[in-house]
Order: sequence, then C-alpha cells, then structure tokens
Amino acid sequence: MKIHEYQAREILQDFDVPIPAGKVAETPSQAREVAEQLGGTVWAVKAQVHAGGRGKGGGVKLARNLEQVEEVAKTMIGMRLVT
Repeated sequence: MKIHEYQAREILQDFDVPIPAGKVAETPSQAREVAEQLGGTVWAVKAQVHAGGRGKGGGVKLARNLEQVEEVAKTMIGMRLVT
C-alpha cells in the first residue's frame, strides 16, 4: 500500500497516536500560512511523494523564517524529485 505522509498522519490521529503538528499546503503562500498557524522558529517543508530517500533528493528542507518557508515551497512544488 502506498500512502503519503499526510495520509498516514490522519490514520494515526484516528487512533489517538500522538503526532507532531503539520498541514498540507498546495501553494507557497499556503505553506507560509500553515507555518504562521503552527508557530515556532524552524519548520520542515516536505514533498509528499511515493519514494524513499526524498530528503536526499531535495524533498525535505528546513526553513528558519517565514520567508524561507515560502521560498522552499516555491522551489519544491512541481519539482522533479530524483531519489
């Protein structure tokens, strides 16, 4: 079975498994809004793909401010991820 991380999170929540806060964003501006809602000082922006090694392929990036969240999302959304 192939499911995305966000789908797995929903299933785990249904069974009261504690998971870190997070949401799906489909645009860079949505990614920034999500980061603002979550609060904090560092955010992980992750591509939702059916592939292992997405971090090595550039599909997981840390952002240390809201501008970086939007920039990282802008480069990540629609990119071709090679794992």
